Amino acid sequence: MADRKTRRMTGSDLSKTTATRTAAIAEQLHHECSTLLELYTKKETFSPDVTVADGRLVSVPPPSSQLDTKDNLWRLHSALLQCRSLLESAIAKEEVELGTGRKGEYENQRKMVKDRLSLLLINVGELLKAVDGPAVLMPSSDRLEGDDSTVFELKVWVYRIFKEVDYWTKTTITTLNTLPSVITKEQVRTTRARSMRSVRK
Repeated sequence: MADRKTRRMTGSDLSKTTATRTAAIAEQLHHECSTLLELYTKKETFSPDVTVADGRLVSVPPPSSQLDTKDNLWRLHSALLQCRSLLESAIAKEEVELGTGRKGEYENQRKMVKDRLSLLLINVGELLKAVDGPAVLMPSSDRLEGDDSTVFELKVWVYRIFKEVDYWTKTTITTLNTLPSVITKEQVRTTRARSMRSVRK
């Protein structure tokens, strides 16, 4: 009896939808991005209202009420993919041109954000597949270079990338909250898969 109860509880835990899990990952990443920005501005002695160039670093179609679920998820996945490429480029440049060689709280937080962003990408990709969305192409490496002719400009570029990741993380949370059809379809697919496994047993 105890074993059966344990199995039921485990099955319930594993029945969380991909959409729910993705939203939880995005919430955690948003918190981690906020911490990273705080650590970075403290490390570089930036003021909270540091002036940066206007406009987004990520290039995707503008939001529209005309976009369906597939288009919204494709837009989101494309933006997050570009964010990860930008973040990887920023980390590499920072370590080569600004790095001190030490691994402290800031470096650990930066790695945490990068890893969490990769996990978020995987889950958004699963949602895109669930609605038969189109594949997202890898961003061109030509767009990943920052205007780093001076040390300060490089630091501002890195700051802008961190802000971009934070922005698209918040956009992910908002988008998932407005796409109930994704959750419904994912629940149907999960239930159908379980039914198929039960029939085979």
